This record gives sequence, C-alpha cells and structure tokens, in this order.
Amino acid sequence: MNQAVRVRPVIIVALAFLLIISWFAPRADAAAQWQAGTAYKKGDLVTYQNKNYECIQSHTALNGWEPPLVPALWTYVGDGPGEGGETPVPDTTPPSIPAGLTSSSITGTSVQLTWNASTDNVGVTGYDVYQNGALVKSTSAVTTTISGLTSGTAYVFTVKAKDAAGNVSAASNPLSVTTSTGTPNPGPIGNKWLIGYWHNFDNSSTNIRLRNVSTAYDIINVSFAEPVSHGSGTLAFTPYNATTAEFKSDIAYLQSQGKKVLLSMGGANGTIELTDAGKRQQFEESLKSIISTYGFNGLDIDLEGSSLSLNAGDTDFRNPTTPKIVNLIQGVKAVKSHFGSEFILTAAPETAYVQGGYLSYGGPWGAYLPVIHALRNDLTLLHVQHYNSGSMVGLDGRSYAQGTADFHVAMAEMLLQGFQVVEARVHSSVHCVRIRLRSVYRHPSRQPVGAIQHLPSCRRH
Repeated sequence: MNQAVRVRPVIIVALAFLLIISWFAPRADAAAQWQAGTAYKKGDLVTYQNKNYECIQSHTALNGWEPPLVPALWTYVGDGPGEGGETPVPDTTPPSIPAGLTSSSITGTSVQLTWNASTDNVGVTGYDVYQNGALVKSTSAVTTTISGLTSGTAYVFTVKAKDAAGNVSAASNPLSVTTSTGTPNPGPIGNKWLIGYWHNFDNSSTNIRLRNVSTAYDIINVSFAEPVSHGSGTLAFTPYNATTAEFKSDIAYLQSQGKKVLLSMGGANGTIELTDAGKRQQFEESLKSIISTYGFNGLDIDLEGSSLSLNAGDTDFRNPTTPKIVNLIQGVKAVKSHFGSEFILTAAPETAYVQGGYLSYGGPWGAYLPVIHALRNDLTLLHVQHYNSGSMVGLDGRSYAQGTADFHVAMAEMLLQGFQVVEARVHSSVHCVRIRLRSVYRHPSRQPVGAIQHLPSCRRH
C-alpha cells in the first residue's frame, strides 16, 4: 500500500510533464501558406492545398515550384488544416493583372500574343485570351497564336490570369492589332545568293582574312558567337586573326562591294539555352552590342545539340510552352525589331530539327518548327543543313540518303509543300518565305530523279 502511494506522485508529475511538452510543441496546422516570391530556409514548414511540407533546401519560391511539384525542395510531413484540423481559409485572392501584352508575327489570318507572367498567393494555373471582348483561347503559357482572323481587320485583345480556386484577375491593358494585307518583307537582298560560312577559329586550314573571301559570295556568315560560359545567356565574339578595328574594316570593305555580312550564333560547340527571362535579356543585350560594334547586316541562327529541345507535353508548334524555345523566339524578335526592317535574319537548322518532325515530334525532333513558325514573317531565308543528317523520310514515305540529289529534292519539297507534324496532328504551315539548300558538294554525275524539275516552278509561300 505504501509503495503504491509513493509511486502515484511520480505518475502525476510524468503526466504533467507530458502535458507541458504537448502544450508548447509546435502545431502542424500553424504552418503558413506557401507563397511564390517568399524566401524559405531549410526546416521551414508551409501549408499548400491542406497539406504540410517541410523545406529541405533553402530557396526563393517561384510560380511553378509549388511544394508537391518539386520534391528536391519540399518533403510532405502530413495533412494540414481542412483534413481533421481547423477549417481552411478559402483562397479569394486573384492573380496579378498580366502586363506587357505585345503582338508579333502578324499575318493576314493570325497573330502571336506574348505577355509577362502573373503572380498569385498560391499559384497561377493559366490565362484566358479575349478577342474583341469574347473568350477565344485558354492557355498555361505566356505566349499564344490566335488564328482564323480576317486580312486587313482591326482586333482588340486582352488577357486575364486565373488560379486553382477560380479567382480571375482583371483584364490586361487592351492591345489593338490590325492583320496584314500584303506579303512580308524578305529583307534587303536579291533573288539568288551564294552563301558561305567564314569560321572564326583555327581548324588547321588556310588562315583567310575576312576581306579576302571570294567575291563570288553574296552573304558571308561569320561563325560563331558563343556563350561566355556554360549556361549563360550572354554571347561573345572576338576575331581570332584580326583586331577589332581590323575586323570592322574588313566587314565595311565587303559591304562596300555589295556583300552582306551576318553574325552566326551557336554552332556545334555554342550551346545556347535561354531557360528563363534573365538569360533572354542577356541574350538580347549581348547580341545588340556585338552586331552594333562590328556593323553586321544581320543574324544567322545555327543552334545545334541541346540548344533546342521540346519538353514533354509540348506538342503544338503553333503554341510552344518549352521555356528555352519561347525565350529564343522572343529574344530574336527583340533583336530584329531593334535594328529595323533592313536587318537580315536567317536560320540553318539540321534536318532532324525540321523535317524530323514528320515522323516524331518531341525532344530535338521538330524542335525548330515552333521557331520557324513564329519567325515566318521575320526570316529572310531558311537553309536547312543537308549534312550532319543521315537518311530522312520524304513526303512519299521513301527514305533518302544524305549526299544524293534526291535527298536535296525530298527535303526541299517538304518545306515547299508542308508536312504533317506527328503529335500536333495538324497540317504544318512551315512553308518558307524563301528556301535555300545548305549542303555538301554533289558530283555532277549524281542527277536527281523526278522532283527536281518541278521545284523551280513552285510558288513561293
């Protein structure tokens, strides 16, 4: 009996100690709501969609980095308010109003719209686009193409942002757009050109000063401008066999002979990945500086490798969602707009990035198609590389080997006629303003079969 009496105070004290601990322990339902733009440190607790998460890596939150989407930053630690806890506070805060609505790639029947991303206390889920006050499109991207318009007609567009709770922002500032009635300006060059690439590096061949390039060439692409470091959007160019003053003089000399000298960016080693708006800004400003410094007549897009690759789920070339493709389009448009209508814009993709979209659309296959489509009224010419290719399938379903005459014809025909893009399941409108074939030497004895005779008579699209 006495022993039992002596034990009881100990039990009471232990229970009291447990009550004190539980009273002062942090409650899971006290975690703050996750919010974009907030700096979180390791160990912070947040609530998102009635679930609690613990930060496992310090960072500043961005839209798209919601806790369940980025397990590298957050770990789930249990249910929050709303599931056995307190009643959750409903989300009634609308996203911010989309700003910076602009238009580009205006044709007689379509226009591309672009705007800045909105912010939200939980997360933006998409945007609604209005044409003359009527909803015409919903998208999760910050750029979209509106089709089915009438030539020479004025339209007014606005955009609203929305979140998962159904909150919708006020409309953006209205943007007035008038569709075109004529054909796009192809740039200040003639109808026939011989184009060559002058390499700005020593590859054990003859060291040729730029001014000594054969006078037979009409357009000389100086290759290449490359990123200053891996992952940077800033491009750099330094002549390898001349001073800056000498190189500027060489360009001016060629221009005095009626030649056009372009800056080519990228190449096999120049991987350019504009994964965010900051890198796009670096890209734009560095290109403007290089082109202005040397007096180039234009820009050649020669991106290879991982520079252009479609993200999973990006299946509509008219409305790309892959950030580095969207940012490249916007960046190139900004550079061309800066220099005006006399600025020459060309592109030299490999076949996999263009005609490759006929059999497979995803990753690198067809990855240039969104760029070509968005820049269709800005491109002066497109010359697909007919090397670094391997065999490709033409519109007739036959496989054509690189280096043969029929290969050139089959690849050119695909651009002139258009082709089906596998995943998008729509007819591709990648008919080029002008087409020029970039290729290795073909022996005169290798005569093409059939199609070469009809290509010169095809209408330019």
